[in-house]
Amino acid sequence: MTSSSELNAKKENGTVSAERRIENWLTPAVDIFENNDGLTLVADLPGVGRDQLNLGVEQGILTIEAKSGGGLGYYRRFQLSEHLDIDHVGAELKHGVLTLRLPKAEAAKPRRIAVTVH
Repeated sequence: MTSSSELNAKKENGTVSAERRIENWLTPAVDIFENNDGLTLVADLPGVGRDQLNLGVEQGILTIEAKSGGGLGYYRRFQLSEHLDIDHVGAELKHGVLTLRLPKAEAAKPRRIAVTVH
């Protein structure tokens, strides 16, 4: 379990006091599978509902952030290949298991070359 802290400054009666908020984050177990069509990520997020899950891609980095009903936080980041089509990512959350499908861009998919025999 990793811990991150955040320092917030408050001004009360002309005095600045610091208030520290500490959150505990777990790194969820993630399996990654690759085939000719793309990548599939499967992350274990027990106790997490759809409303508690935040997924995002920014500057080629996939971020998974979630809070469970019990107050635990899950956080994981992945650097994505430029050969993935992030505009067509699919996500499914079922029984605490998140499945992300990241298709390869058409230009990155393997192609067969036909050979003509004369």
